[in-house]
Amino acid sequence: MQAKRAFVYIVRCADRTFYIGTAKDVKARLAVHNRGKGAKYTRPRLPVRVVWQEGPMSLTCALQREYQLKQLTRPQKQALIRGKLVVKRPR
Repeated sequence: MQAKRAFVYIVRCADRTFYIGTAKDVKARLAVHNRGKGAKYTRPRLPVRVVWQEGPMSLTCALQREYQLKQLTRPQKQALIRGKLVVKRPR
């Protein structure tokens, strides 16, 4: 069994869009994003802030979860962040 060492997170960008990613250390990854060295998507949308995170879990599970959450619509993502939507993890 893989070590539980990864997190899935959602950040809200300055333009109010969402970015979903996976990281071993969310705080450190947020700092990378805000230095403009993170994902290409977030670079022109700084600053970003973490609005939701889940974990720890195995890296494989985190990547699967990231993909699953990226399929949600914006209203569904907003409901997830507010705690009004529960999305079961993929098996």
